Amino acid sequence: QVQPVESGGGSVQAGGSLRLSCAASLLTSCIYDMSWYRQTPGKEREFVSRIAPDDNTTYADSVKGRFTISRDNAKKMVYLQMNSLKPEDTAMYYCQVDRRYSIWCRAASYWGQGTQVTVFS
Repeated sequence: QVQPVESGGGSVQAGGSLRLSCAASLLTSCIYDMSWYRQTPGKEREFVSRIAPDDNTTYADSVKGRFTISRDNAKKMVYLQMNSLKPEDTAMYYCQVDRRYSIWCRAASYWGQGTQVTVFS
């Protein structure tokens, strides 16, 4: 069972940095896309960044140039380096793992419990 576990959240002053981590029990025979989303109370969960198995990355416009997603397949980890943080980045950040369909693996999507990021001015 893939169960993403996030860590690294906290409180930081605007302009500061945080690095989020996500650990997941990935099967080496399967292929995964890994993403970060965030959500604030009363709002829908929004996409932040995604990294494909070939390390192709995508970012929301609001974080481009400030956030960097990366993955360590050997450690089965995905990271989100967040620089130049702004108060509007305050949210619960969630790791999502998407397992792609193959002849060995069933397609599935998994979410972590989230880690809180608070940016104060």
